[in-house]
Amino acid sequence: MMRLPLAVLVLGVLTAFPLASCGDDDGSAEPPPDGLTELEAEGLALVQAKGCASCHGLDGQGGVGPGWIGLAGSEVVLDDGSTVEADADYLRRALIEPNAEIRAGFAAVMPATPLTDAEVDALVAYISTL
Repeated sequence: MMRLPLAVLVLGVLTAFPLASCGDDDGSAEPPPDGLTELEAEGLALVQAKGCASCHGLDGQGGVGPGWIGLAGSEVVLDDGSTVEADADYLRRALIEPNAEIRAGFAAVMPATPLTDAEVDALVAYISTL
């Protein structure tokens, strides 16, 4: 019987059985879509899962509810004629207390949806990308 050097045997075993990936990543996570950060991608997933897209549009183009495209940082006219900057605080309020400040031209129909602080952060991050 032919004897192979130990190094050749070890190399053969290593190539026959691929090594598991290093670190905490199990290799199953997909990269965020369209160049979004993980937080922004979580926000997009929430838009789909929580039903936001049915009124605000999947891409934030609007519909029954106001659009989100260009919203972050803009001046928003409210139904009482006042204006407010659509900064992160405004977006958080709109998500947590949706009928506290109604945008002009829209009815107060958005339901209060229970959201964690992390979910609110993710939604604000996603809306801010549009």
